Amino acid sequence: MVYRIIIVLFFFSFGAFAQENFVKHKISKGENLSVIAKKYGVKVKEITDANPNAPKILKLNSTLLIPNKNKSTSKAKPKTTELALNNTSSNNTSSGTHEVAAKETLWGISKKYNVSVDDLKKTNPLLETEGLKIGQQIAIPSNTIASVDEKQNQDVPEIVSTDVELFREVKAKETKYGISKEYGITVAELERQNPSIKGKVPVGYLLRIRVPKEKADAIQAAQAGQTINETVVSSPVQIAETAPEIKRDSTFVKVSTGSHSELIDQLIASATENIGTRYRSGGTTKAGFDCSGLMFCTFGNFDIKLPRSSIEQSRIGTKVASDEAQKGDLIFFKTNGRRHINHVGMVVENIDGEIKFVHSSTHGGVIISSTKEPYYTRSFSQVNRVLE
Repeated sequence: MVYRIIIVLFFFSFGAFAQENFVKHKISKGENLSVIAKKYGVKVKEITDANPNAPKILKLNSTLLIPNKNKSTSKAKPKTTELALNNTSSNNTSSGTHEVAAKETLWGISKKYNVSVDDLKKTNPLLETEGLKIGQQIAIPSNTIASVDEKQNQDVPEIVSTDVELFREVKAKETKYGISKEYGITVAELERQNPSIKGKVPVGYLLRIRVPKEKADAIQAAQAGQTINETVVSSPVQIAETAPEIKRDSTFVKVSTGSHSELIDQLIASATENIGTRYRSGGTTKAGFDCSGLMFCTFGNFDIKLPRSSIEQSRIGTKVASDEAQKGDLIFFKTNGRRHINHVGMVVENIDGEIKFVHSSTHGGVIISSTKEPYYTRSFSQVNRVLE
């Protein structure tokens, strides 16, 4: 009898010792040994040594024993240690992982953590075959985590108390681009502050614009000086407009050189703000876009009128070689074995022969894609420069 009691106590003590020295981890989709090791601050070899019978390819929802680096000799502390580990695993930023939310894209996640899409794919090989899924935990390359945390922990300057709200009446021939440039904000910020304005802003509309006090003082001083000078100049044609001078013809749109790069950056920002919006045949609003509808709407926000269909858009501007493609150019494809152009996007980057472009795809809505992807390599047709 005594012998049996000794055996029971031995196994009970061994089990308690094992629980103190190891933490159980349930494998989630997209995880590998490297990701799990980073999460718990251990080495991959330590995990494999602790799980000699574990298969080389990890199975979803299976359990691994993880060496408990934070164990304590006190009996009261293992629970605290385990709780701390659980909290760490749920804190995506500090642990080097990110939980995918609805409508998120690889492009958006890469921008958030200041990494490239390629780095994310290398760290998470399953993304190549399965793509992003809501709730999925993906690993973020470790060399970027510190910089993200540093940015998040920096003291954010309190700007609300120093901002001044100004009222601005829209005059004839003025554009949202011109007004936003005058106040030193983006078109997107102007629309955010005035949610009711859609498309071309109507003449006489009273805009509410919040800017820093220093900027507001400079604007009011400039307006006061302009009022004095306008005692003679009264024709709307003679009043200077801050938007870039745009001349339209049937071939392409000419933009004054000084504002060219800024306008292109604004166009790209306007298009990429729709990333995650679903595909909708014939759509030209945030409720859904088709490919040419996204281009039509984006350029239309800056009073640049494009034809409505992709085949018509391919007939304007000047064709350029793919290796000469620049930001803001339109890129065209013949998809699904078609003999004529039926898809369009806007170039956002061209590095070492790889063109990245924003477009509305039937399978993913508004996304960023690359000409290095086999589907778009095969279907590529041409690049047109519509801004000169």
